Order: sequence, then structure tokens, then C-alpha cells
Amino acid sequence: MPLLGAAMLTAAAQASAGSFGDLVDEFRRARAEGRARLAVVVDNDSLLLTKRDGFYSSGARVTREYWLQTAGQATGYGWRIGQELYTASDIKLPPASISPQDHPYAGWLYAGAFKASHRADGYRSGFGIDFGCLGPCAGGEWTQTHLHRLLRQPLPEGWSRQVRNEWGVVLHGDITPVRWSFGSSFDLAPTLHGRFGNIFTDAGIGLTLRAGELNLLPNQSALHGYLRLDADLVGYNATLQGGYFSKNNPHTVKPKRLVGEAEVGLVWHRGPWGLSASVVRRSNEVDGLPDSFGAQNYARLLFSYAP
Repeated sequence: MPLLGAAMLTAAAQASAGSFGDLVDEFRRARAEGRARLAVVVDNDSLLLTKRDGFYSSGARVTREYWLQTAGQATGYGWRIGQELYTASDIKLPPASISPQDHPYAGWLYAGAFKASHRADGYRSGFGIDFGCLGPCAGGEWTQTHLHRLLRQPLPEGWSRQVRNEWGVVLHGDITPVRWSFGSSFDLAPTLHGRFGNIFTDAGIGLTLRAGELNLLPNQSALHGYLRLDADLVGYNATLQGGYFSKNNPHTVKPKRLVGEAEVGLVWHRGPWGLSASVVRRSNEVDGLPDSFGAQNYARLLFSYAP
């Protein structure tokens, strides 16, 4: 699995980049001449109003991008800052009541940089690197507790048993080699993606179907629905197993090696503004936990502004 993830990342990087000096020069040009875009992504299971709060409980990411765009191609550079929160299946459970097979509490706070390339014929590739911290240093307990107090929701009980601190580095890459168009309103595209590091190591394949007013390049007008199906082979997941180098974690579990995900959503983009909303269904990630119990639904919202 590590070799597969590394091979995918290397292929994406080679397809998208020349020398490091070329990357630096192009990044400077993108900042000086490109179109800036700010995006905020929020994942949260509470947005579905199901009163079930657990597993991948919340995620938030802020991204700043700079796009150099022509009629047939767009190249973007950017940075991002994010935080992900993972909890037991029910945040109201006290530590003594959490099952040994339940999801550990874990927070992942990270920042990174990336490059992405898009062509109007559907080819797309990207790669990047994230640096961050897993464990109490990620501030997961503080974030979730204060957010729930603000929203007057039940407070989490189990953060005292979260995984130990560990600094992390994660390389990530993806490539969409082709897009099949069916008229002007439908298309279908496969994507290969992978991550490699001491927090996440995995590799997967996805398939996305879009229908409606389609954009061929980023920041173009769009109004379409989409369905994304994804399957991942998991090599390492520190939010379940604890950091790769950390010891004496109070509660860890074995991950399932094959995890599936389905997402259905709607994308709208007009002028400088963009919005997407979707519902994600993620299969059980914990080996030994019943699939009917471990599967999860959560909502994803994206807001963007590109003046």
C-alpha cells in the first residue's frame, strides 16, 4: 500500500511539475497575474439534523488559490488550513462507556500548499503537501466544546481519551486522465488519488457523474448536480490507530482496509460567487464494528469568492 500511494503521487507530480525552480517561478507569476479565489469548506454530521453526532464529527478548511487561465487550460497554486474532528459513535458517552471497538477521539490540525492543473478536455491533475499535528495539540476538544456551547448542543464527554500528540506530514496527489461527455449536459470522469504520510496513507479510485450546466474549467459559470462514488484502500489511518510514531495511546482500533464513499450534491457558480451543497455517505471505517452501525452520513458545504 505505501508503494502504491507513493507511485500515484509521483505520477501526479511528474505530470504536473517540472523542476522545483519552475514551480516557484510559476507560483510567483500566479500570485502576481492570476485570479485569486477564496473557498471555505464545512463538513458536519449535525447539519443533517439527525441528532447523531459521531465518527467523522466535523471538518473545516479555508483555501486560498491563484489561477492562471487560458481558453483551454487553467493552472492553480494555493495554500490551505484545516481542522478535522473524530469522536466515538456518540459524543454523550463517558469514557468508561465507550466500546473498545468504537472510534477513538482524534483531532487533526494542518496547513499545506498545492498545485492543480485543469484542461478543457477533462484532464486534471494535482499534488500537494500538508503539515500538521494530531492529538491534543490540534485543539479538537476546545473547538467542539465551544461550538456545541454556542449552538446549545450536548457537550462531548470522551476527549480525555483522545490519541496522543504527533506531528504529521502527508503528501497527496490525484489525476483524472479522461472525461467522457454525453452531449453538453452530461459527463463522467474517473479519478485516481492517494495520500502518503504518518497520519494518512491510502489510495483509491473515484467516478463522478455530472448533469446540468457544466463548467469545463474552474471559476466558469455552472449549475449542475453530481454523483461521486469512491473506493479507498487504507494503509494507515492515525485517527483510528494513533500516530505512526506515538506510543501508549489510550484507545486505538484496527481500520477496515476497504472503505467506500458516495456523495450527491449540487454546484452553482455565477460571477465571483460559488456554492455547493452535498450529502456524503461513508462506509464503516472500523474493523470489528458492525457495518450497519459504523456507516455515517454528513453534509458538506462549500462557499467560494473569486473577484
